[in-house]
Amino acid sequence: MKKFNIRKVLDGLTAAAAASSSSSSSAQPGQRPPDNDIVETLCSEHFQLCKTVRHGFPYQPSAMAFDPVQKILAIGTQSGSLRLFGRPGVECYCQHDSAAGVIQLQFLINEGALVSALADDTLHLWNLRQKRPAILHSLKFNKERITFCHLPFQSKWLYVGTERGNVHIVNVESFTLSGYVIMWNKAIELSSKTHPGLIVHISDNPMDEGKLLIGFESGTLVLWDLKSKKGEYRYSYDEAIHSVAWHHEGKQFVCSHSDGSLTIWNVKSPIRPAQIITPHGKLPKDGKKPEPCKPILKVEYRTCKSGDPFIIFSGGLSYDTVGRRPCLTVMHGKSTAVLEMDYPIVDFLTLCETPYPSDFQEPHAVVVLLEKDLVVVDLGQNGYPIFENPYPLDIHESPVTCCEYFADCPVDLIPALYSVGAKQKRQGYSKKEWPINGGNWGLGTQSYPEIIITGHADGSLKFWDASAITLQVLYKMKTSKVFEKSRNKEEKPNTDIVDEDPYAIQIISWCPESRMLCVAGVSAHVIVYKFSKQEMTTEVIQMLEIRLHYEINDLESPDTDQVLSVGTSCQGSNSQTANSQSHPSTSSTSSDGLRDNVPCLKIKSTPLKQGAGYQAEVVIQLVWVNGEPPQQITSLAVNSSYGLLVFGNCNGIAMVDYIQKTVLLNLGTIELYGSNDPYQRQPKSPRKTRQASGGLCDINEGSTALDDRCKSPTSDVRDNSFSRSRSSSVTSIDKESREAITALHFCETYTRKADTCTSPCLWVGTTLGTVLVIVLNLPSGGEQRLTQPVIVSPSGTILRLKGGILRLAFLDTTGSLILPAHEPWREPNLQEEKDDKDKCRKLRPVSVSPSSSQEISETQYAVICSEKQAKVISLPSQNCIYKHNITETSFVLRADIVGLNGSICLACFCANGHIMTFSLPSLRPLLDVNYLPLTDMRIARTFCFTNNGQALYLVSPTEIQRITYSQGTCENLQEMLGELFTPVETPEAPNRGFFKGLFGGGAQSLDREELFGESAAGKPSRSLAQHIPGTGGIEGVKGAASGVAGELARARIALDERGQKLSELEERTAAMLYSADTFSKHAHDVMLKCKDKKWYQF
Repeated sequence: MKKFNIRKVLDGLTAAAAASSSSSSSAQPGQRPPDNDIVETLCSEHFQLCKTVRHGFPYQPSAMAFDPVQKILAIGTQSGSLRLFGRPGVECYCQHDSAAGVIQLQFLINEGALVSALADDTLHLWNLRQKRPAILHSLKFNKERITFCHLPFQSKWLYVGTERGNVHIVNVESFTLSGYVIMWNKAIELSSKTHPGLIVHISDNPMDEGKLLIGFESGTLVLWDLKSKKGEYRYSYDEAIHSVAWHHEGKQFVCSHSDGSLTIWNVKSPIRPAQIITPHGKLPKDGKKPEPCKPILKVEYRTCKSGDPFIIFSGGLSYDTVGRRPCLTVMHGKSTAVLEMDYPIVDFLTLCETPYPSDFQEPHAVVVLLEKDLVVVDLGQNGYPIFENPYPLDIHESPVTCCEYFADCPVDLIPALYSVGAKQKRQGYSKKEWPINGGNWGLGTQSYPEIIITGHADGSLKFWDASAITLQVLYKMKTSKVFEKSRNKEEKPNTDIVDEDPYAIQIISWCPESRMLCVAGVSAHVIVYKFSKQEMTTEVIQMLEIRLHYEINDLESPDTDQVLSVGTSCQGSNSQTANSQSHPSTSSTSSDGLRDNVPCLKIKSTPLKQGAGYQAEVVIQLVWVNGEPPQQITSLAVNSSYGLLVFGNCNGIAMVDYIQKTVLLNLGTIELYGSNDPYQRQPKSPRKTRQASGGLCDINEGSTALDDRCKSPTSDVRDNSFSRSRSSSVTSIDKESREAITALHFCETYTRKADTCTSPCLWVGTTLGTVLVIVLNLPSGGEQRLTQPVIVSPSGTILRLKGGILRLAFLDTTGSLILPAHEPWREPNLQEEKDDKDKCRKLRPVSVSPSSSQEISETQYAVICSEKQAKVISLPSQNCIYKHNITETSFVLRADIVGLNGSICLACFCANGHIMTFSLPSLRPLLDVNYLPLTDMRIARTFCFTNNGQALYLVSPTEIQRITYSQGTCENLQEMLGELFTPVETPEAPNRGFFKGLFGGGAQSLDREELFGESAAGKPSRSLAQHIPGTGGIEGVKGAASGVAGELARARIALDERGQKLSELEERTAAMLYSADTFSKHAHDVMLKCKDKKWYQF
């Protein structure tokens, strides 16, 4: 029987709709699709959208728990998310539906389950025995607010403290309330005349499970006898309590208070504390109480078999320590160590050798959860060093400002980056292994290398190995090293255009094959980097300065006979050196007294030592013009084969030859059009004086680049006006008259309709939906490339779309993606005698002559995607053969041409949250999912697609969310994910010893079922809490089964359970029959024995 597939039906409907709808993909009227029909192998069956993994530090953490047997760490956040960490590479992300903040977490130790308490007064039981944890049960409290929970080790009864001061008891198996309730007034009786406040602590005596210690906020504690249902001892202190910790013998406990003091109490001496300590308080000379300090928010009391106990606490510093960083204090014997943290402490936990509270704990590490970091301190080494954190939790070390994602990179790239990154490792970490090492790795089937690059606000870049849904930092670099930094706070950067973070990265352009890297920063600066495995010292940092500015004056039709050199649009002298300024004037002020010709950042004048890795080749800066700062860069591209770099902003475009260190092109956007400008532009008021206009010559479509063009950049540029830049994603919201450059693409293709061969060129896209083509005439390779200039000329080709241009790409006659030309990477820092040979070999000539493989019959296709639509244009005829209006009411934020399953497609992310993919070249819709509405510009700034169905975005300031739109990856995801729960034997209980067992000195057990069960405690109030079944219900079914298969699985499990119960019933019936038969035989024997006896003989 043929399998019915609804996706194919939908494909047919979509295709039918496409033929009749003007907004769908179709061949343009009057245009005939290409003769050699390209076979498109992708269909909707290949696409499915789902989240894969989340990396980074949990944003706004609020709670933490640790399973000491499974060695799993759980962190909850203020937005209701859970992050679970095992060994490096084993991570999991879960989300509560309500998105309420997590106030507390409790593991069912070694049971593969976790209880979470939320700020909306719900309790949830999570099943961790499946790769994607799910909620089994939920309990919603209606009348009381949850403040504290406690689950004793190997107990199924959870104690829940509330804001009213009452303690309720929950059965974690059924997630139902017990009728046993400890009311606050009965607990304190006459010890206090007022309400004791909310419950801040609950714990049972380590040596007697029948005694429950309840701590109230006001300073009152009650040791409650569960069996007799009354308070045995009551302890009172005049400072509010924040936390309580037991000594393992159960004879003492310690409390932390709001005045920075610790009180140690003997259980049987409730009148006054045995000891009062203010660890950081100054003792007055008159012997009075120490000065009050900041509250001690949490304390832990841990004992060792050989040696003094540890008292560890957070907070408690003196009030006069203004500006001091948050601290964790470790008191061990007579020594007190104060460990300063970079961020405020949210919570901490001591890692111990045993899960039993009645045994010596033997603490070996402290996990400290900070607001923006996770620190693990080694208690076993002198000086308490920290462990090197193997999780990728430092993504946000400096705020992320941009991301790029590269799948299927060259295989030698990750080892190369790792080798240079290994030299950057910090020293001084603990030598022990990372103590959180539970779970097992998944069996990943993806073998291709993946790299993520993050750009940061401090100008740094991080390269991450993202292969097989893991994340590991490979290499870090700082772009700010090439600039002078102000030595004191009063000395401001000389001409910065941003109040802070002047080095922040905005755009990254990277060629994985040649390893060329180019970054654009917020201060209108661009840096070109080359990769080297050898250290080097740069004596003089090579620098170019560009006056990229432009104003619209009364437009006149330029003389079409006028032919100007491209060089007239650039600055500098004929013999311009690499480190010279690229404009003739070096003055910092204009004739009007305005700041002029000054860059925003100052380059270092001293030699710069550059370690192995990425080394700065040239720095390009836009300068102030007549008191107006340069505009931020909106687009950037680099090509290693041509040796060219190009960038643009809302003023215009600039091209740089980074081999010769010269500026080739410097034009206002309007000058790119020449006389072909299709827009009506409003003139601005003319300035007093105006220099001669320079730029690309105005030529018609049929004209060609002329040989008499000047080949050196020699003249000044005209003045330009100022307007704040904007990113392409904002243009649909904030429409301005200024036309910015938003897309740049180097390629080798047909530049005009009459072309018979391809040639190197640059395609330029703008915010007004225009695509312009610039022809590149490159000299031959070898020595000529080092001495002869690159000639840049317009082609006259102009194409138009709706909305700002986002992405450009090119397909060959078979529909395969044409990648931009690139050079293979070679070590640039070779010995001098090898330099010349290497350059001659490296700088190969770029052929511009016709060849048999590039005849006119060899059609190419340009794929252009804007904020509103996509077009496929046949080259060289420039006929639009396919068009698709992507959105009418929203706009596209990100578009990429990506490879999947041996073919390619166009992937788009819209501001309305839709993720869409389209076939190429026909632009047939393949996927349209309403995934994520644009709630934050951070998402727009960081969302990116890459090959093999992968994508990512910054879901919070500290976390990267990876998603897939590939059906194959979705199907294999379950195998790729790690296992959180692994079967582990629970350690044996501590040996009580002969005398303790004889005289009852060991831990006292308690039959909680007898106390809290319905038979003894009665039924709870129905209105107090509401039970909600979870979505992860049936433990036997892996994951959340749905549809017919899920129903069948549930029915099968129910039948199995029923059969098992019937089998058990049959066995019990057989046992009863046997017992009855035995009883009958005994009764018969007795009857025979007593048959002849008289009654008085018995």
